[in-house]
Amino acid sequence: MSKSVIKSAKTVSAAVELALQELGLSENQVNVEILEEGSRGLFGLGSKDATVKVTSKLDLESRARDFLNDVFFAMGLKVAIEITRTDKTMNIDLSGENMGIIIGKRGDTLDALEHLTSLCVNRGDGEYTKVILDTENYREKRHATLVKLANNLARSVVKNRRKVTLEPMSSNERRIIHSTLQNNPDVDTYSVGEEPNRRIVIALKKKA
Repeated sequence: MSKSVIKSAKTVSAAVELALQELGLSENQVNVEILEEGSRGLFGLGSKDATVKVTSKLDLESRARDFLNDVFFAMGLKVAIEITRTDKTMNIDLSGENMGIIIGKRGDTLDALEHLTSLCVNRGDGEYTKVILDTENYREKRHATLVKLANNLARSVVKNRRKVTLEPMSSNERRIIHSTLQNNPDVDTYSVGEEPNRRIVIALKKKA
């Protein structure tokens, strides 16, 4: 949902400027509707202010694309950005050279960039849009790796009768581990520590 404000001033341009300042937008990012042209009146008597209704153009894709282009320019990277929308989700796929830099260690850089892009897209002037940032199908590959890791470690815990503490992971990655093993009859999972060093523990399920 786009945001609108109504402003009055001595001239249309002055009223528009007041509205732009309140919205924090430039003129090419809004639609302007003139509600009252305004008039000087006779000999300065009976003058009326101009009144305008200024409505933001809600172009979330441009917000995301402009933000990412600025980031990649600062990083000295040439990255192609492909954006697709499905209902309340924005999927952004990045391609180019040196994508490992964008992914970062265990996807940390990609996660951070996704978070910042989401903040840029969701400025509070519309319904929340979930942003998913990916490159070289990293998300799916990492998901498969974590599922395999969780199952292998669960078998190890059962075999050795000893709990296992994993390396620190993001909340998204911890969620994958928890979800993979939530129906496992032999082990439980729980998290310990504080962000950003929060870890998952896989332990034998306590028998009743």
